[in-house]
Amino acid sequence: MSQSAIKSLQIGMHWFPEREGGLDRMYYSLVNALPGAGVSVRGMVAGSPRVEHDTDGAIRGFGSAALALPLRLMAARKAFAHAINVERPDVISSHFALYTWPGLDVARDIARVSHFQGPWADESGVEGAATLGQRAKHWLERSVYARSTRFIVLSEAFGQILTSRYGVAPERVRVVPGCVDVARFDIDISRSRARARLQLPQDRPIVVAVRRLVRRMGLEDLIDAIARIKAQRGPDAMLLIAGKGRLSGELQARIDEHGLGNDVKLLGFVPDDRLAELYRAATISVVPTVALEGFGLITVESLAAGTPVLVTPVGGLPEVVAGLSSDLILRSTGAEAIAEGLTDALSGKLKLPDARRCRDFAMANFDNSVIARRVAEVYREAVKEGPL
Repeated sequence: MSQSAIKSLQIGMHWFPEREGGLDRMYYSLVNALPGAGVSVRGMVAGSPRVEHDTDGAIRGFGSAALALPLRLMAARKAFAHAINVERPDVISSHFALYTWPGLDVARDIARVSHFQGPWADESGVEGAATLGQRAKHWLERSVYARSTRFIVLSEAFGQILTSRYGVAPERVRVVPGCVDVARFDIDISRSRARARLQLPQDRPIVVAVRRLVRRMGLEDLIDAIARIKAQRGPDAMLLIAGKGRLSGELQARIDEHGLGNDVKLLGFVPDDRLAELYRAATISVVPTVALEGFGLITVESLAAGTPVLVTPVGGLPEVVAGLSSDLILRSTGAEAIAEGLTDALSGKLKLPDARRCRDFAMANFDNSVIARRVAEVYREAVKEGPL
């Protein structure tokens, strides 16, 4: 088969312009970049009929994510069967096990690749899901993975989870990080102009964290770290937290308890078209995750905007920045280590990579076109080997 002949069916979660999430952002970026790597794309996601209109028929929304789960699964199965009958892909690419599972008995003779973007069951447990729900999710994931010819993981750390928690043979696993449209974040605007447009102070170091407001993201530690810096009369930093989630009220109470009303701001949801400006306005960004971080898309987005980023030594985060500077990896999780790292970075004790180095590193290692070519090679391997 020639390299330009691969036809893929991409099964996603949601359509990024309709729903904001890390998995959805990476799916959106990848399906737009794959044709340039010789892979034609058809796909299905939980979404509205507008998805098909906006993608000229390439991606179909099989139903609203608000539908009851049984109805969604029935709709996913119907869309799956239709795509197989009409398109007859060479490879089925699963980005979300839940919507792949209803079609497991369809097209057994087609090679399958699972994009493992995190242990869905374990993430739910960390964020408070019931044990019974966790077990059901884990069983569903294993059912999908048992039919996969190849696996794409975002980091070596997630590769280890896939092999140890799900019994996947290591020789079937390939590490390919997530992708970002670097040009979209490399905006032609200075830091001072970005701050002026966002009505931010010009005379303070600004720290940005873009995260869902849920437990495993470590945002409690980050707020406590700012309190430590203030108590120690360290750099007069302002922390901006962009994102929404169930911890919003709890985090605001923590800010108020520390008396940080002028120092820490919860921005809520920041539209995608303003995110690049927010990164550009920052002195530094930080990813304070405490558990289950396979890649950290925001890490690369920040670098693409020319802003260095500090990360905790959790999951795949160190793998993302190690090739740029090991100084960007905090010594541990927790408020003390974050406060120490931010103080050293903002005081000049750490030599941070400049904007050009950050952007060049992101472009060379994580740009859509770079990652699409690596994904396409895995698809070719799977097609050559065939279905299990």
